[in-house]
Amino acid sequence: MFTSQQTFINLPVKDLQASITFFTKLGFTFNPQFTNESATCMIVNDNTFVMLLVEPFFSTFIDTPISDSTKYTEVLISLTAANAEEIREKVDLAVASGGTAISNPIDSGWMYSWSFHDIDGHIWELVYMDIEQMPAQ
Repeated sequence: MFTSQQTFINLPVKDLQASITFFTKLGFTFNPQFTNESATCMIVNDNTFVMLLVEPFFSTFIDTPISDSTKYTEVLISLTAANAEEIREKVDLAVASGGTAISNPIDSGWMYSWSFHDIDGHIWELVYMDIEQMPAQ
């Protein structure tokens, strides 16, 4: 088994400052130690971080083209939320900040989720689960 102390998700972005502005509006903060004109480290929680890398810098880590996330899905990033209301608030805020909601929320009774595209087209899914209400399998 692979054990990880921390998780770093690396995403290519077209305009770093625009991405910082977008995610700041959603309540995220950034580690200034890992921020320059090419990259920033967005803090999700104590052990999870998203490196937002301008496309030319991101390209130095790979040997294939960067996919166009407005046409192809390269990743689905899922984060849990405290409740359905928090999800609705965050998706509404993402849309007001330049993102795009994906279809409608999914309400399964015990689980609620809704997704949005950020300004670069990456998909962020917000999920709330009440395991106590989960149907028996």
